[in-house]
Amino acid sequence: MAEQSTHTKVAKDGAGYWKANVRIILVSLVIWALVSFGFGILLRPMLSGIAVGGTDLGFWFAQQGSILVFLALIFFYAWRMNKLDREYGVEED
Repeated sequence: MAEQSTHTKVAKDGAGYWKANVRIILVSLVIWALVSFGFGILLRPMLSGIAVGGTDLGFWFAQQGSILVFLALIFFYAWRMNKLDREYGVEED
């Protein structure tokens, strides 16, 4: 009987872990799409009046900003997943 309860708890924890993992991935992908496609392409005409480094902000996002945000998202994802792993007890040694 205790074995079944432990199995149910592990399955429930596993479902919570993957739900949190997928949520982090989806948020990261939305931010990446907004910055790279949204700011770099769709919203570029609105951002053209703002100067950054001698060029307009839309061009900056298309050329450099999206890459920097992508790198920041990689570090954020690694940090957040390590924290999530510790919360669910599945961290690596």
